[in-house]
Amino acid sequence: MLILKKKDIIQHVDLNEDLIPIIEEAFTSLSKGETVMPPIMRIDIEKFHGESDVKAAYIDGLDSFAIKIASGFFDNPKLGLPSSNGLMVLLDSETGVIKSVLLDEGYLTDTRTAIAGAIAAKYLSNQDASTVGIIGAGIQARLQLKAILLVRKINKINLWARDKVKVDEFIDSLKDLKIDINISESCKDLASSSDIIITTTPSKKPLLEFDWIKKGTHITAMGSDAEQKNELHPTMIKLCDKYVPDSQAQTTILGELHHAIKENLISPDDKFDDLGSIIIDPSLGRKNKEDITICDLTGTGVQDTAIARYTYNICKRNNLGIKT
Repeated sequence: MLILKKKDIIQHVDLNEDLIPIIEEAFTSLSKGETVMPPIMRIDIEKFHGESDVKAAYIDGLDSFAIKIASGFFDNPKLGLPSSNGLMVLLDSETGVIKSVLLDEGYLTDTRTAIAGAIAAKYLSNQDASTVGIIGAGIQARLQLKAILLVRKINKINLWARDKVKVDEFIDSLKDLKIDINISESCKDLASSSDIIITTTPSKKPLLEFDWIKKGTHITAMGSDAEQKNELHPTMIKLCDKYVPDSQAQTTILGELHHAIKENLISPDDKFDDLGSIIIDPSLGRKNKEDITICDLTGTGVQDTAIARYTYNICKRNNLGIKT
């Protein structure tokens, strides 16, 4: 068994374009029915504004699969701690023997989530999109921006967040980038001047409404990964030109789609092309420059298996970690 700590992992696993095909392949395997992916197990610790999830997936034909524990405790920054944490366990597909424990402290979850955002923008936003609006200013907001720069030439950022301290920290983190940064007064203002919008919050009340969105906008909503979370007004799912789940089995229960179904705006029997299907056949996605598209990311176990296997193999080749 190989024990990998975060310091080992970050030496060779970074948020870069090499990870895009790795995560794309994970999504396509899910769409093709080549995976076993159980429902997410989650425990909510409301007293401390926290939650922990367990996700897993086996992809047919691969020699290993991952089980991941990820936590989000959203008051942690007040304590000087990151809001996300966790670890992954990689097991042999034939025997169930543990091959590796990846003590990544949530780093791999944050990374694969950001890459999923890049993939959504790659396939669903207009190719000439140059202005991105980011709602939220935490770790994932920064990573989503870094990831989208891998697939689109962004020259302006519109930013809105409740926490002004985080906004200042976000701006400071971008000082080396030659990108115009605008602090929006409201989510409505942000929406009116953004080609791509990324929502990255644990909000329990909608932050965006359909009437605010201009034609041609792509929206990636990645904060709604629990039943009570909701960043988009439910009517947006009904009125947009293309709604794309990462996994409809999950978004029906956890994502933005869940709220649209709950409000009887969408039938639970309606079927949508998922992100993997659009990677396989991009013609299923955006039809023209005027379309408003939404990608609903709840985070899938296949992403975790993909990035855990990639990390294990690259660290093993470079003789990193502790063998036991």
